[in-house]
Amino acid sequence: TEKTVVLCGINIYFCGSLQGGVNDEITLTAYIIIALLEIPLPVTHSVVRNGLFCLETAADEKENHVYTKALMAYAFALAGKEEKRKALLGSLEKEAVKKDGSVHWQRPGKEPEVDLPYYRYRAPSAEVEMTAYVLLAHLTTQPAPSQEELSFASLIAKWISGQQNPNGGFSSTQ
Repeated sequence: TEKTVVLCGINIYFCGSLQGGVNDEITLTAYIIIALLEIPLPVTHSVVRNGLFCLETAADEKENHVYTKALMAYAFALAGKEEKRKALLGSLEKEAVKKDGSVHWQRPGKEPEVDLPYYRYRAPSAEVEMTAYVLLAHLTTQPAPSQEELSFASLIAKWISGQQNPNGGFSSTQ
């Protein structure tokens, strides 16, 4: 079903069935700003500028979900807002799951993986998505990412590649 929503003063028309796990205005605003910056619309465009202002205000809140922080970090990376990008990545690193030489993020309150013989756990698509957004935020920076960021990014990429199914895809097309 098509919906109309006003996000930070922006009229947005979207298909509700494509919304994924997003159910708040800040996360949806981050998605939209990412899409607009990838077109690419300039950061000075009024819609982008207003959306970024909304995200900057929201980034200072402590209750942001890890998925929302990952999206905002990538949006700020695309916009060249280096301080906000670094602050969110620092916050996200504190919430990272570091295991078996890889790094990823998972939803709060998630039950631990079951370690069964002959069974390879694959994370739900939302966790693959948010981890991929963090990876993009690490790699999208001017000037180029530092060696330290590239090393950390390789640990994230290792986890993401481990989530691939035997056909090379993932658990979802999202």
